[in-house]
Amino acid sequence: MNMIVSPTLSATPNGTTRPQVRIVIVGHVDHGKSTLVGRLLHETGSLPEGKLEMLKAVSARRGMPFEWSFLLDALQTERDQGITIDTTQIRFRTHSRDVVLIDAPGHAEFLRNMITGASQADGAVLIIDALEGVRDQTRRHGYLLHLLGIKQVAVVVNKMDRVDFGAARFEEIAAEITAHLTGLGVTPSAVIPISARDGDGVAAHTKNIAWYKGPTVVEALDALEPARALEQLALRLPVQAIYKFDDRRIVAGRIESGSLIAGDEIVIMPAGKIAKIRSVESWPLTPVEGRQGAGRSVGITLDRELFVERGDIIAHAGTSPRDTRRIRARIFWLHDKPLAKGDSILVRLGTREARANVVAIEKAIDPGALSNDEGKSIARNHVGEIDISLAQAIAADPHDENPRTGRLVIEVNGRIAGGGLVLSVDAGQRAAPIDIVPVESALRPDERSARYRHNGAVVWLTGLPGSGKSTLARALERRLFTNGGSPILLDGDTLRAGLNGDLGFSPQDRSENIRRLAEVATHLARNGHIAIVAAVSPATDDRAAARRIADSTFREIYVSTPAEVCESRDPKGHYAKARAGSLKSFTGIGNDYQAPTEAELVLDTSARSVAEATEEIERMLARTGVLFDELADLAANI
Repeated sequence: MNMIVSPTLSATPNGTTRPQVRIVIVGHVDHGKSTLVGRLLHETGSLPEGKLEMLKAVSARRGMPFEWSFLLDALQTERDQGITIDTTQIRFRTHSRDVVLIDAPGHAEFLRNMITGASQADGAVLIIDALEGVRDQTRRHGYLLHLLGIKQVAVVVNKMDRVDFGAARFEEIAAEITAHLTGLGVTPSAVIPISARDGDGVAAHTKNIAWYKGPTVVEALDALEPARALEQLALRLPVQAIYKFDDRRIVAGRIESGSLIAGDEIVIMPAGKIAKIRSVESWPLTPVEGRQGAGRSVGITLDRELFVERGDIIAHAGTSPRDTRRIRARIFWLHDKPLAKGDSILVRLGTREARANVVAIEKAIDPGALSNDEGKSIARNHVGEIDISLAQAIAADPHDENPRTGRLVIEVNGRIAGGGLVLSVDAGQRAAPIDIVPVESALRPDERSARYRHNGAVVWLTGLPGSGKSTLARALERRLFTNGGSPILLDGDTLRAGLNGDLGFSPQDRSENIRRLAEVATHLARNGHIAIVAAVSPATDDRAAARRIADSTFREIYVSTPAEVCESRDPKGHYAKARAGSLKSFTGIGNDYQAPTEAELVLDTSARSVAEATEEIERMLARTGVLFDELADLAANI
């Protein structure tokens, strides 16, 4: 649920831009968050006309006293259960700030939802019940704010009426929570005594708290600063979707940081493809003129056709995020089952999802007790630092460099299981054991692309023995090389005579054979070459694994020559040997080849010449953004 309450004012009288701060409000269940938020909306004049009266009337019809928290209870189940179960975003104004207040759940069962809410915030309000005091859940919330890099925290001690507005009780709680937060490296901007129900300390000082000389809640919010000037950071545009409209291919998403304008040279990560922005699109008026900054949702068209997909990040050339398969993160764990080394997880970073494995765990502690005893797994509601090995490359930034692309969420079985900060990224490196330190190439992908006039790619030719895979691979290699490219042939049989000479033809060995081929080909592709793989690769699962390894560089070509034609050719005599019974586990006789259903290209070499088939492959490579326009045109004219 995202209930947006619009402010009554839309602009300052002189038309200047007001600072906007995003504040998450957190605390233990029943400490009064929703009551405080409802009161803030009332005190700042931000309620829609008639809303308060309507809710009071509803309460009267139900025979129950009105509560300020009802303003947020947009779901019937929340009214019935009496607990907030989701994050709610509310907009209102203080004297000099536009505030987006994110009400995050405090109940332990719903703590996972708080990660999503708090991850968007510049600052926080931490609320504590004056009677109950600082609880373990309060300490965990404080640790979570630290975990998510939130430095601005105002503490509100609510329900002071329950302790007769006693200054001594307030000072006791203030000292305890200040010590806790300071120990985490977070100094509270204010600790404020209030009664949210009656309004004491929310927007005005009252006689009940005459002994308190600090700011009210509204004044404390008014003093908070936007934590980061997002437009001053490097451009980060996570791709949300790709649309085809008329003859335009529009790449859509929200600018998380930086800015862009038509004509900018951009790089699409993690693949490292270079292009220029042809136009910036919007609705209903398009194209959009002028520079577009952080927070704007835009569509862009590019000056060339490239393979772009959801989860890619668009940046300016020279200031791109790192492409990586290895991340170190500090996380807060929420799942019932402890997180252990070797566990499989789903990582969500921006709009990208990627399967991953936990390869190391360090500093696993209980933030409620602030225990110094480190565990080898991370229990529920505990924190720790982990190394994650990703199944496919993603683009990411360390949180201290760009908070918008430096926070992640972890899912297990479709549910949020944890989240936290990206501490470091191994740029351009594949996942490797802890004691192995891969060496990154001295050359960037865009440097190689500029020289070869093509992006790196894995061109995977699959089909029955005798279908023409190797013949096409050799012809393609020669053609690309003649045109100035950098192709490298990886023939399945050739590698079985060397690198894969230790493998047989069991299902397990076949899978390992394909994995090694894919790893080598992907390494070449990520260094700017076009790796041309010719391998029977009969199993759908094995080819799918190869596609995951190569990620966006993968282009599958199904050489669909009929089986009878393949056997009539029998260039290596394998069909004859298999028919005679002297060649076991031979693919081609029987139904052991699983044909691709979603290949980028399907070719039947019995119906066209080698030259025609090679030209068709080149057209596909140009169409999917591997070959640059000039090289594609040159190839078409030869």
